[in-house]
Amino acid sequence: MITIYLKQYNKIIRNADTELFDDLGYDDILWIDMVQPTIKEQKAVENFMEISLQTKQQVEEIESTSKYSESENAIISNSNFFVPTGDSFEVEPVSFILSNEGVLVSVRQTDMRTFREAEKRLQMNYRSFSTGYHILISLLEVRIDFDADLVEMVGKQVAAISKAIAKEDSIDKEVLLRISTLQERTMTLRENIFDRQRVLSGILRSERFPNDIYPRLQLMIKDVNSLISHTDFSFQRLDYIQDSALGLINIEQNEVVKIFSVAAVIFMPATLVASIYGMNFRFMPELEWVYTLSNGYQIPLGYIFALFLMVVASCLTIGFFRYKKWL
Repeated sequence: MITIYLKQYNKIIRNADTELFDDLGYDDILWIDMVQPTIKEQKAVENFMEISLQTKQQVEEIESTSKYSESENAIISNSNFFVPTGDSFEVEPVSFILSNEGVLVSVRQTDMRTFREAEKRLQMNYRSFSTGYHILISLLEVRIDFDADLVEMVGKQVAAISKAIAKEDSIDKEVLLRISTLQERTMTLRENIFDRQRVLSGILRSERFPNDIYPRLQLMIKDVNSLISHTDFSFQRLDYIQDSALGLINIEQNEVVKIFSVAAVIFMPATLVASIYGMNFRFMPELEWVYTLSNGYQIPLGYIFALFLMVVASCLTIGFFRYKKWL
């Protein structure tokens, strides 16, 4: 799909007919926005602009020169934009090409809130968008505002998981997975905000943009730097939360090991007594200890004595542990 923004009758007109390129010139067109363009639409734009659109591989490259570069005929900039998906987001690359005549060409693969908002601004105050340079800066401004919303969303999620861990008595695998997911989101967010910083730095060093744009660039770079600082804080906080969660897990494991250790020590004297009386020596006088009732029934006292000895030994061990305050 292609949308052509024309400057006619002192207002901005939208049109999607590529045949307009045969009758219009650079002065008539402000912005060409392409969403999943067909091969025919790409060829029409390339022939009109006398440029070559970038391939998907070129757009997704991470080198600094691929993010912002200037040639004799155009300025090429590639940037990753976020597409919210519920409590998370996806990253979609967008390619921008600015001709020397100030015509902006944007190529993307999905609908984005940033472009819808920039279009509203264009329609509401078209006099502030005299060239494609101004539209590109407006798109980046809107994107930075939305980046700030995503940074705030991640910050709230980090605060929520911190409170949840503080209230929970035990930490399970799901909590650690949530922390890991938030860490991945924060890293992705930080990397792509850095991407925005590189694009803005390239524009700031350029001498092709109108002079009224550079003060806005200074403010945008300050905003981006503050967002990077905020993402760094969120990531550090996640590291602290993860360390706390692992510490709680270690404490729980130590408590379990302590219980088994105490139980083993408590029953160790009883086990010793049972082992002694389990030896099959010929001379063991306790075997002969019996008490005969009036009806002739005999009670084995040696067996009762062994059980009593086991209980006393275990009780003495428990008492010693309590005296040492190990229980």
